[in-house]
Amino acid sequence: MLKTKLIRKVISVGLCATIGFTMLGFGQAAPVSAAVSSTTKANNIINSGKKYLGVPYKFGAPSGITYAFDCSSFTQYIYKKNGIKLPRTSKAQATKGYKVLKGNLKKGDLVFFKVPSRTGNSIGHVGVYAGNNMMLHTFGAGGVKFTSLDTPHWKKNYVTARRVIS
Repeated sequence: MLKTKLIRKVISVGLCATIGFTMLGFGQAAPVSAAVSSTTKANNIINSGKKYLGVPYKFGAPSGITYAFDCSSFTQYIYKKNGIKLPRTSKAQATKGYKVLKGNLKKGDLVFFKVPSRTGNSIGHVGVYAGNNMMLHTFGAGGVKFTSLDTPHWKKNYVTARRVIS
């Protein structure tokens, strides 16, 4: 009986100490290293994409080619190079990861837009948030490029963002 009480007391004190240390910020190295890891992965994805600046845009470009991209083949390609598998279309990519508010964007988040010339208001374009309110994407003249999210066209047609980097 005395031995059982002692064991309970030791467990209780240990549990309280663990909770207390956690509340004070001790023992939280894992989230910090996870943040560093996701930041590194995001930078690697953006750096992978930068290698293709100026590569022409071609609607419907097949997966895996690098002489031309459409928006979703581009994101699919550069994320795959960094160990993240994405579906082929922007609409399907918009179902992956989890939703992020525009005010909480981080490098590496996918940003999605509607294309007014297409019927319906569904998602028709994707880019990679590159920080400082810029996205890396491919669309129209100039091919792969950086564009401000404040550009009137993109600002007006913004739909959502998804975080797929864990």
